[in-house]
Amino acid sequence: MPRLRQVPREEMTDPLVQFFHDKLLTGQGTATGSPGDWWTVFALDPKIFRHCVKGFQLYRESSIDPVLRELGQTRAGWARQSQFVFSQHCKQLRALGVAEEKVQAVAHWQVSDLFGELERAVLAYTDGLVLDGGRVHDEVFAVLRRHLSDEEILELTYVTCLYEMHATMARALRLEFDDRPDPIVEVPAPEGYGTRDIADELA
Repeated sequence: MPRLRQVPREEMTDPLVQFFHDKLLTGQGTATGSPGDWWTVFALDPKIFRHCVKGFQLYRESSIDPVLRELGQTRAGWARQSQFVFSQHCKQLRALGVAEEKVQAVAHWQVSDLFGELERAVLAYTDGLVLDGGRVHDEVFAVLRRHLSDEEILELTYVTCLYEMHATMARALRLEFDDRPDPIVEVPAPEGYGTRDIADELA
């Protein structure tokens, strides 16, 4: 279950919140197979809901090649360990006609020969944004500048960071496919471990 309360349909008073609820949610979740609880949790604050929806609209209206944009979003989900963002944008890559083997290779792009020079630069740039906190090597940026305008690079930066934010929030609030236990837990030792002297253990 999400960590925050989900707003029932009968409590939704904002017209935009109501519109998206009625358009996207059924009794079985969303058309993509997700539970749909992002929409019901973010309905808690219509101001934030509206801001997020404007962000979704912005990236769809961007001038960047949509495949490049989705590579950044998909890799951001993978790098931030958000199963929700990664899964949703794998689906978007397929919808854009990207081959299945290439979609799968986003997770290990560094050793894949399926990506062109600009695609590799976008993936490397995404890793710099998400994994290295914005530390991007000049050589990576130089490839972006050979292929993209300043405006396109700014849009790519904004959209990729926007989806790092969504990935982070989904994990923190346990929304959608990120509603799962933390995998980093102690693995119990075998029965009897620690009851004998360490020298006996090493003998």
